[in-house]
Amino acid sequence: MIWFCIALFSAFLSAFSAIAQKKVLFKLGALEFSFLLAIVNLLLSIPFFFYLDYQSLTTVKVILLLVKSIIGVFAFLCVMLSLKNLEISNALPLLALTPGFVAIFAFLFLGEGLKYTEVVGLQLLIFGTFILESKNDGNILSPVKTFFRSKYHHYILMALLLFTISSIMDKLMLKQFKFTPIALVSFQNIFFALIFGIIYLFSSQRSKLPTVSGNKKEFAWILVISVLTFGYRYTQMVAIGMASVALVLAVKRTSVFWATIIGGKIFNEKYLLKKTIAALLILAGTILILRE
Repeated sequence: MIWFCIALFSAFLSAFSAIAQKKVLFKLGALEFSFLLAIVNLLLSIPFFFYLDYQSLTTVKVILLLVKSIIGVFAFLCVMLSLKNLEISNALPLLALTPGFVAIFAFLFLGEGLKYTEVVGLQLLIFGTFILESKNDGNILSPVKTFFRSKYHHYILMALLLFTISSIMDKLMLKQFKFTPIALVSFQNIFFALIFGIIYLFSSQRSKLPTVSGNKKEFAWILVISVLTFGYRYTQMVAIGMASVALVLAVKRTSVFWATIIGGKIFNEKYLLKKTIAALLILAGTILILRE
C-alpha cells in the first residue's frame, strides 16, 4: 500500500497547487502568471539538465516536442483563464473530463471499441457535468445554455480538446520515441518559457510585468506552486514505478475532489454540496474509464 500513500500524497499536492493558482490569479492576469510560472519552472529544472542524454535527441524529436509544447502552452493558458474567472469548484471538476474526451476520440478516430465500464463512465461524466452546471431555477436546459454562452466554459472546452491531443502525444513520445519522464518535462519547460515569453512580448500586458519588490507575496506563491507542481509530478512517477498506471492515475484524480472541497471552503463558494456530489460523479466516471 506504499504506492497508494504516495499517489494520494501526489493528489493532495496537485489539489493545493490548483488552490494556490486560484489565489495568485486574484492579483495577476492569466498570461503574466503563466509566463512567470514558466520561468520559475525552468529555473528549478536546471539541475536536471546535467543528467540528460542529449545524444538521443533528433530533429524529429525536437520538432515533436515543440509542437506538443505549443499545444500545452495554449491548454494551460485556457485553464488559467477559466480558473481566474470561474469558481474553483466549477472549473476543476470540468477539467477532469479529459479521459472521457480521450476515450471518445479514440473511438471515433482510432477505431477503438468502448467497453461497458467505459460507457458507464462516460454516462457518469455527463450526469456529473449536468449537475455541476445546473442552476437552481428549475430550467433543465440551463447547463447547455451555460456552455454555449459563457466564454470561460469555452476556454475549458478548448483546454480539454488540447489536453486530449497532448495526452496522446505524451504516450507517443514516451513509448515510441523513448523519452524519459524527466527529460520530457525538462525540455518541455524550456519551450514553455520561450513560447510564453514570445506571447507575453507581443501582448498588451508586456509593460505590466510585476516586479519582485512590489509583488513579493505573488512571487512567493509562484515559487510554492512550482515546487508543488514538481512534487506531484515526481511522486506520481514514483507511484507508477510501484503499481499500474491505471491505479495510480485513479488515485491521483482525487485531487479534483480535494480541490473542490478545500478550495470551495477557502474561497467561500456557493452550492458546495451540489458541486461536491457532481465532482464525485465525474471522478467515478473518470476512474471507470482509466481502469481500462
